[in-house]
Amino acid sequence: MSTSGRAPRLLFVDSGLGGLTVLSAARHAVPEADILYIADDAGFPYGSKSDAVLAARLFTIIEAGVRGFEPDCIVLACNTASTAGLPVLRQNFPIPIVGTVPAVKPAAALTKSGLVSVLATPATVAREYTRGLIQKFGAGARFTLVGAPTLAALAEAHASGADVDGEAIAREVAPAFVEEGNARTDVVVLGCTHYPLLLDKLDAAAPWPVAWLDPAPAIARRIANVLAGEGHIVGVGARRGRGEIRFTSGQQPSPALLRLLQSHHLTVPASGAAAVL
Repeated sequence: MSTSGRAPRLLFVDSGLGGLTVLSAARHAVPEADILYIADDAGFPYGSKSDAVLAARLFTIIEAGVRGFEPDCIVLACNTASTAGLPVLRQNFPIPIVGTVPAVKPAAALTKSGLVSVLATPATVAREYTRGLIQKFGAGARFTLVGAPTLAALAEAHASGADVDGEAIAREVAPAFVEEGNARTDVVVLGCTHYPLLLDKLDAAAPWPVAWLDPAPAIARRIANVLAGEGHIVGVGARRGRGEIRFTSGQQPSPALLRLLQSHHLTVPASGAAAVL
């Protein structure tokens, strides 16, 4: 709860369902938070858009969400959106914004072989933001950047209840597994919030065991710290916060997707639509 007695409010934004991986961790860190999750499935995939177009789209979505929900913190639960839009969005909204960027520093600390791969969308691996993280926090490890063209879409389909091709997943992740002499990649940074939705299938596709580094727990800790800094007493409430998800396409979820959303304690409005674009 906050010092005013109101539960904290979190506005999540993602291009689809990937942000559920961050939301799940946030639910553990701040169970009492009320959540509005906007799934911009009408804009999926974000990687096909220029930085300017994506930043403008995010501004419109967040502006509508802020106006109707009045959040205490905005969570940009998408690596591509964060690397493209965080600076502009922070300039335009006075509310704290927590972004999602590849977990380069933890990966460099975790690796034993010195070979780390960042598995992300092509847009994320192409950005100077990502390369700057490696230059600043890579700590001497050798990083391989792998842009997976369709892995996010495969994760989105899997989460919606569709069967996905294991061989297609294996092709997407294969470049992340590097051998140099006697050394092998031992840490793969999951640089897209969709990818943990496929974790079992990623394990099955791996030619050898690796640590898949999911940034969601670290993001959840950051969210809790931000809320505490805003005067909220977090993580101690007996009340479970409310949650609602809105799709910008107005879709109604399949039975499999509805079960997934219910497991995250998210309700779907009758229209399904976010009505922000």
